[in-house]
Order: sequence, then C-alpha cells, then structure tokens
Amino acid sequence: MLYPSKLIEDAVNEISKLPGIGKKTALRLALHLLKQEESTTDKLSTALVNLRKESKYCKICHIISDSEDCTCESARKDASILCVVEDTPDVIAIQNTAQFSGYFHVLGGIISPMEGIGPGELNIQSLLDRVKKSSGLIKEVILALSPTMEGDTTSFYIAKKLKPFSIKITTIARGIPIGGELEYTDEITLGRSIVQRLIYDTGND
Repeated sequence: MLYPSKLIEDAVNEISKLPGIGKKTALRLALHLLKQEESTTDKLSTALVNLRKESKYCKICHIISDSEDCTCESARKDASILCVVEDTPDVIAIQNTAQFSGYFHVLGGIISPMEGIGPGELNIQSLLDRVKKSSGLIKEVILALSPTMEGDTTSFYIAKKLKPFSIKITTIARGIPIGGELEYTDEITLGRSIVQRLIYDTGND
C-alpha cells in the first residue's frame, strides 16, 4: 500500500499493530484523527500514555485498577463466592450479566506449555493464599475459564490445589447459546449440553 506521506505510513503501521485492525482500517482511523481538532488527538495520546504508565494491578484480586488496592475487600459483595477468571475482560463480561454477586480472582493467563506459561507465571499461589486467609469465609470457588484444552488444564490444576481446603469447586456451565441452532453446534458443545442437562421447569402448574 502506497501512502501520501511518511507520517501517515508510520501512524498506519502503529495502529495496525492493534488486534483486529488491518492496514485499511488503520488508514481510515489515521485520516479520521487528522481531520479532528488537535485537542482530540492530544486527549487520545494522553489517555493512552496514562493507561500504559499509570495502570496498576490490585494486589489482592489482580484486576487492572487505578491503584494496588481496588477496594475489592471493602466492596459489598458475597464474600463466600470467589470467581476465578483468566483476565480482566472476563471480569467485565461476567459483571455485565448482573448474575454474579461475589468476588473475582484474575489469574493473568492460563497454563500453556506451548507458550512457556506454567503455574508459576500465574496468580495461582495468591489464590490459594487468599482462600487460606479467608479462614473458611470463602465457601465456593467458581472456575470460569475458557472451554479450551489450556483452560481445562488450568481448571484441573487449580481444583487439585484447592482440594485440601474442602470447599465447593464449580465451573461455568457449557452448552448451546441462546438463539443457536443444534445443527450448527459443534459436537463437543452439544455433547456437554446433553450431559449437563437441566430439569425443565414448567412453573407452579
């Protein structure tokens, strides 16, 4: 792709490094910013620099936060339930369902030998310490990890480590999405839906 200036080319090359953005989309974004007020670009640049330099991780739950104490301990939530997720976007997704009232623990990834990520690179020990320090307050740990081989491996490893604490260990249900059609559903998902079938509720009739 030919560019009218080196400045635009440099901007496109940097923007296109972002996930899901190709060269054409990057070019549109660069040209869009070029047409805006200079203050708009300045605000965007400042926000990105601050995001990179000032973002921290909560020392308790490891969620991305403005400080190392994200108030996760003082928030009014159900302290008996702890939901373990891979990263902060998973926290946001679960919170948006408005169906979970407990606390979160972010692992910062999943076990992946192919990528050189082992248990020691994840926030697993802090999870175990957190359960231990709760002195029995935490009654259930939900393993809300992606249904992949790596995700299942991580869940299995954590479940084994949590076993001595004699707490309830659960995992998120896996099945057919709302609005999905059976014929287009992969066999593994469909099989799990059959195995994890629920009682059909017909109400109080």
